[in-house]
Amino acid sequence: MNKNNNKKILIVGPAWVGDMVMAQSLFKTLKEQQPDCIIDVLAPPWSLPLLKRMAEVNNSLALPVKHKKLGLRTRYIIGRRLRANKYDQAIVLPRSLKAALVPFFAKIPLRTGYRGEMRFGLINDVRKMDKDILTQTVQRYTALGYKEDLDKPPQIKQPQLIINKPNREWLVKDLELDVSKKIVAFMPGAEYGEAKRWPTEYYRQLAEMLVSNDYKVWVLGSEKEQALGKIISEGYEEDVINLCGKTKLENVIDLLSLIYLAVSNDSGLMHIACATGTKVIGIYGSSDPAYTPPLSDKAEVMYLNMSCSPCFQRTCQFEHLDCLRDIKPLDVFNRIY
Repeated sequence: MNKNNNKKILIVGPAWVGDMVMAQSLFKTLKEQQPDCIIDVLAPPWSLPLLKRMAEVNNSLALPVKHKKLGLRTRYIIGRRLRANKYDQAIVLPRSLKAALVPFFAKIPLRTGYRGEMRFGLINDVRKMDKDILTQTVQRYTALGYKEDLDKPPQIKQPQLIINKPNREWLVKDLELDVSKKIVAFMPGAEYGEAKRWPTEYYRQLAEMLVSNDYKVWVLGSEKEQALGKIISEGYEEDVINLCGKTKLENVIDLLSLIYLAVSNDSGLMHIACATGTKVIGIYGSSDPAYTPPLSDKAEVMYLNMSCSPCFQRTCQFEHLDCLRDIKPLDVFNRIY
């Protein structure tokens, strides 16, 4: 333990946006158990602005290694550099061997994580992942914050991101956004694959219904979703604003705090929307809302629970995508209006 008695913990974070939001439940649990603990998070560079919006995180540290790459030399250099921080514990969320390397190289005495791919020695506080008890990703993250394995699911503390109100006001002016009417945000993308994406033409039809009922629509996403946003907004540009690729991740957080409701696929932005406190309708297809639910009391799930789902595939193996196509725009509109 450090001389000031504040336990220093390094979290090796996950590689996906939604998982990083869910990881905040672990941070909150650690702070509840040890209010004076210091939490640093080692994570992909893209996630640093997101981590800065989590009050529990003292410092976010970039791991500049591409997803699925070993980057042994880079991990060794970072690990040696982190020895000076004298962490008391590392908690490794990913189950890969490479994720456990930096804490080992940093000589952190207690290295906590689940059994993974050949990590013996790298992880010296090995936890058992009981999938019958820990049925959700967020439960598995949170359980690592306890001193020993649990015999029941942990209580989940919902993620809550900090809103930068001055930045929000600047964004409204800079992007010339009209906030005088109720705003519904669409998040039509899903990095994982098309089997998690509600049809773009359905978003378009829903936008038409909302505009005709005096709503504004914002389409949010990265540059990869610009074409989707164009399809949804074309011909309605005054009322359906395509913001895909025009905002950084931290700006999306602030904008989502302004809206009436978000309609989203099961994606990282869905989890971000939940963590801003807005209402959310999460549309699930190939994934399982029981496994990665929206972590908000204001969220509602639309999921058909078909015989072929959840399949967790990137594309529909039957080429019909009925798990999503059978959720009609009018069904979603009726949940909003």
